[in-house]
Amino acid sequence: MRNLSMSLAILGLTTTAAFAEKVAIITPFLAQPGTQAYVKSYEAEAKAKGWEVNVIDTAGDVAAVISRIEDSVTQKVDAIVVNVDPSQVQAGLETAAEAKIPVIGMDAGPDPLLATNVTSNGYAMAAETSVYVANRIEGKGNVVMFVFDAFPPVQIRGVVADAVFGNFPDIKVLDRVTPDVQDGGIADSRAKMEAILAANPEPGSIAAVWAAWDQPALGALQAIEAAGRQGEGIVITGMDANPQARDAIAAGGNFEASMAQDFAGIGKATFAATEEAIAGKPLRSKVIYVPTVLITAANAAE
Repeated sequence: MRNLSMSLAILGLTTTAAFAEKVAIITPFLAQPGTQAYVKSYEAEAKAKGWEVNVIDTAGDVAAVISRIEDSVTQKVDAIVVNVDPSQVQAGLETAAEAKIPVIGMDAGPDPLLATNVTSNGYAMAAETSVYVANRIEGKGNVVMFVFDAFPPVQIRGVVADAVFGNFPDIKVLDRVTPDVQDGGIADSRAKMEAILAANPEPGSIAAVWAAWDQPALGALQAIEAAGRQGEGIVITGMDANPQARDAIAAGGNFEASMAQDFAGIGKATFAATEEAIAGKPLRSKVIYVPTVLITAANAAE
């Protein structure tokens, strides 16, 4: 394909129409706003180059990603992009490797079978929000954590937050909650937070809610407001800074901070990495970090 494309270029013919690269993007997490954003960004970059992109949503079914990778290999795509824990889809990655089809992680996790993984620095994000919480509650009080250890980019956030809170002897992690994410996580997080509030009815019994992404933070906010406990000063932080979270932060209530990931930047950087992988260029790093920024009421509207 490459040699013929070059020959056509020499002849002054367009290669875009003749040989569009074919890429499959496979994810179980398309219900998440962040995933939607970087997939959309990737598709925009691909469209500009005339590529064919097939977005495959397994709707929360991680195991189904393996068969979708195998299907994509059978369809002889030029590259595969995955948004899933690579350790859970090894059989699919091995099939792609045998077919010499590069697989790029888009906010996935590191793995030797991935050409690279493009993501935000979850270690830094979790450190910033957990330290924000610790400082706001002056190093003491009960904290509720919302985590999701099944997905590496989110799992590492919980590990870092655990370490930060563990460094404050007067901070106690009251509960470490893993919500159901089938609908994105808001509804189940609200239900679980309602139960925690009911079990801890005294004002001041909960100092903060630290969430590894915005949906649980929003669910917790809804529960706190529905219980009429927003006046207790419960500090809430999330990550991703999606539009709903930004609105809540800008309102100046309990939801005080989130980390803005550059989802469009992740999509663009993943596309660039895909281009290099298809061209056979060596990718220097197995992980490519896209910068993030802390969002508070001061900059939520920007």
